[in-house]
Amino acid sequence: MTSTTPPSAPRRHRRIGRTWPALAAAAVLATAGAAMTAPSSDGASAASPPGYRQDDLRRDTEALLALGITGVQARVTTASGRDLVATAGVAAAGTKRPVPRDGHFRIASTGKALMATVILQLVDEGRLSLDDTVGRRLPGLIDGNGNDGRKMTIRQLLQNTSGLHDDLPGFDTPQQYYRHRYDTYTAEQLVARAVRHRPDFEPGTGWGYSNTGYVVLGLIVDEVTGRPWREEVESRILRPLGMHHTYLPGATPTLRRPHARGYQVFAGGERTDVTEQIVPDLGGYVSTTADVNRFFRGLLGGELLSEARLAEMRHTVPVPEEFEVFWPGGRYGLGLVELPLSCGGSYWSHEGGEAGYITLDGATDDGRRTVTVSLTTSFNDLGRTVRQQRAAGALVDRALCDTPGR
Repeated sequence: MTSTTPPSAPRRHRRIGRTWPALAAAAVLATAGAAMTAPSSDGASAASPPGYRQDDLRRDTEALLALGITGVQARVTTASGRDLVATAGVAAAGTKRPVPRDGHFRIASTGKALMATVILQLVDEGRLSLDDTVGRRLPGLIDGNGNDGRKMTIRQLLQNTSGLHDDLPGFDTPQQYYRHRYDTYTAEQLVARAVRHRPDFEPGTGWGYSNTGYVVLGLIVDEVTGRPWREEVESRILRPLGMHHTYLPGATPTLRRPHARGYQVFAGGERTDVTEQIVPDLGGYVSTTADVNRFFRGLLGGELLSEARLAEMRHTVPVPEEFEVFWPGGRYGLGLVELPLSCGGSYWSHEGGEAGYITLDGATDDGRRTVTVSLTTSFNDLGRTVRQQRAAGALVDRALCDTPGR
């Protein structure tokens, strides 16, 4: 969710991946013994007429407002390429301004799927191996306190099985937000924060969501290509797919217009406008629902990777119990999450959560049907976060199953 999001699944009080681990750990205690099931539907199959329609999407987006969410935008791209679009709520609290149908938002950990795609393209080109170690590519970067980059592979970084501790900066109170929202960090500084901790487990012996692992992957792309990883994402994915509204703001703390404002509900229920902030890693990408759908359609449709690399990307491992709270039945591949569909089979996703912006997305196995939902409110409260996740996940499930409303 980077930080409250599932793990990228992540979700958070901070940044997606940043808060997810903390909330997920708490969830084990809060939900011990509780059965978590996949989003429910009426059991209709993807072929059941009349299917999921515009009115269904409108009702589902409006229902999310009851959870205390300020604004919602959602887009379903059907197999024919036709889009269903709906919005609900307002673009800014205290106004009547509607949420833009094509608004920009921070996609947070959804950006991990972009990074994973670049890495796998380099493997396709013979410039990298998934079994290369960090120590070979970046000698001395991960060393000390029990951390050893010579034992940590690229595959493990991609699949969150490296054991590298996650310690990205964030904020838990409005005061911390106002004090640190414009802080900047280099990739090396972010990695150094993680290496100050002992590893969560020996590489390859467990699973733990690590935003920092993807920071390391960016440094590997820099080393292999001789160019900043951002330029590789741009030239290899964004331009070829026509994702013209996806970009990294860098040191610019604002979003391009149009956009809805993002809000964080901190402990005690205080809602704070957290739109302006500098996100220090891959989670900083800004996009639109149309562009996110376009990415998953292109990736799963075979436009970006060979069959062999796409198969490796979709080779998954189960996530631990605490993450099942957010991802019931979830399994993690190489920068992709596999989740069960209520109508049978599964779908592919990588959700994201940054303070103020939560993204849920999904695509069928062939990428022909895709869904992206952007929510402009995030919560520090575990219960509210789980309810938000389940409700938005149910929308994704119904839309992908093509299940009509009741």
